[in-house]
Amino acid sequence: MKPIVSVICLCYNHEKFIKEALQSIIDQSYSALEIIVVDDFSKDKSKDVIRDFIKNHPSIRFIAHNSNIGNCKSFNEALKLATGKYIIDFSTDDVMAPSRIEEQVSAFERLDESYGVIFTNALLIDEKGKETETHYADTDVVPSDDIYEAVVSRYFINPPTMMIRKNVLDELGGYDESLSYEDFDFWIRSARKYKYYYLDRALTRRRILPSSHSVKFFTKGNVQIIDSTYRVIRKALWLNQNEKENEALVKRIKYEMRSSFYLGSFRYAKKYFSLLKDLKDDDLLSTCIFYFSRLRIHVYPFYKLYLKFKK
Repeated sequence: MKPIVSVICLCYNHEKFIKEALQSIIDQSYSALEIIVVDDFSKDKSKDVIRDFIKNHPSIRFIAHNSNIGNCKSFNEALKLATGKYIIDFSTDDVMAPSRIEEQVSAFERLDESYGVIFTNALLIDEKGKETETHYADTDVVPSDDIYEAVVSRYFINPPTMMIRKNVLDELGGYDESLSYEDFDFWIRSARKYKYYYLDRALTRRRILPSSHSVKFFTKGNVQIIDSTYRVIRKALWLNQNEKENEALVKRIKYEMRSSFYLGSFRYAKKYFSLLKDLKDDDLLSTCIFYFSRLRIHVYPFYKLYLKFKK
């Protein structure tokens, strides 16, 4: 008997994209699926599109919120209802390749229980569905197996490509609902105990929108995201077990300190400097950023120009 895969579909203002997203799940070559859709109080007509879609697919379970509670709580609510051996956290502005679930399940069934997550490459698309690039280039060396040190130091996993063993999520208690986003925290906590397997296939089309978390990271005023990142880094400091992992964390702290400073979140830039001092790695650049932060020197307009020309 094929193992059940629970696809948890989180929707917030995806009226334009949700039908294509849900259809891409229905069109999977893998049939043992459980689909749970959560609309987190969308302000557009997403709920109407969902209700219309499930008329022809009554097995889909639909939860419509009366207030916005955020991704982490929405996911955990659906996770409690999920019965699958494997879980996919799927945003309803993305699109699955028809063979995605079948290929990931096949890979999982060949791996032992020490592997908790499988992730893949992705095609990045814009609002109109035009492909722009792949997440990983052909020359990229993608970490696999024990990735804890790598995931502490830098972002490299494309979140919507993941398939997760349900027992991993159950053991961790799902996502941390006190955070404004889930990815970094989940990677840190799960990679400490479980291996990750990289399947070198582009099996998801990830849509990059102005409202995407990956864009919001570099937008001034997103204190909730910055605060969540800082708290996860504090968790990683507690979870680290050796000097190499501390060195990886220092690399991440310096990156987040610079980002906080560029975005005008001086309080967090100073907090990161305190962590560097605790780790005895407060270099000259970090010290300069600390003092510039104390003086509240704003460089965000120049940072926006940098990001614009970097593209």
